[in-house]
Amino acid sequence: MAEVTAALVKQLREKTGAGMMDCKRALDASDGEIEAAVDWLRKKGLAAAANKAGRVAAEGLIGVATHGAVGALVEVNSETDFVARNQAFQSFVRAVGALALDGDGEMVSLKEAAFPNSGRTVEAELTHLIATIGENLVLRRLKRLSTDQGAVFSYVHNALGPGIGKIGVIVVLASAAGADQLATLGKHLAMHIAAASPLYLDIASVPQSVLDRERGILREQAGASGKPAGVAERMVDGRMRKFYEQEVLLEQISVIDQTRISMVVEQAATAAGAPIRVTGFARFALGEGIDRHRPDFAAEVAAQLKS
Repeated sequence: MAEVTAALVKQLREKTGAGMMDCKRALDASDGEIEAAVDWLRKKGLAAAANKAGRVAAEGLIGVATHGAVGALVEVNSETDFVARNQAFQSFVRAVGALALDGDGEMVSLKEAAFPNSGRTVEAELTHLIATIGENLVLRRLKRLSTDQGAVFSYVHNALGPGIGKIGVIVVLASAAGADQLATLGKHLAMHIAAASPLYLDIASVPQSVLDRERGILREQAGASGKPAGVAERMVDGRMRKFYEQEVLLEQISVIDQTRISMVVEQAATAAGAPIRVTGFARFALGEGIDRHRPDFAAEVAAQLKS
């Protein structure tokens, strides 16, 4: 029997899009012959994923999972919103979210993790699901946050079921107060983050390059107003405060009770009888940043020939 090398497995994966372990089994069953292994995978329905890998996947679901002091977000994309209502797809997203809780926050590790009750890795299970559902599916990103003392809270907007929806948020509260004392604040902040979409936790976390760019733009605008230099600089300072209120979580005004978020946290700490710090947050909105346009090159060439 021919030796099944890592190079052969890699070659078959690139050719078919099937999972690593499925490729290994196919090569074992085919005495190391690539084309025979391709046929083996096709017969099992595992090579179908390769034909779908080029399609744009911008729909799908955000998975949200928390357990005490740990929280995780995952985004799994599909080609159509219809798939987001598929029970097998929903179960996959929930399971991957739960696995992310126990991981190290790295996508490579998550894909290599054992998928529950399947005998496959997460990556191989996704390939199997692609073949079953008939659409390109992509495990796009994940974020894992934790705290040594305190708890992580979550919110799912446009939920299709427990822990799955179109927008997911996790927020970390570090405090000696119990999780039950922090729960109301955690829900408040998570819902606010979902609605207000802040980019930064506090002013100190805004990169200097972002501040310099913003100030440069505002100075040009103020200078064009014709105001004296001192007045123009005060205009810049005022507009920078507006920038912080728009982009920085602790400087934002709560969409729930119109109180500055830093004050909301301070009030909650007073009620809990212990300091509370917001040490991190993450917000995933389904499909954000994905280029949904896939050019039809055949149509473009035909149009050029006609012209």
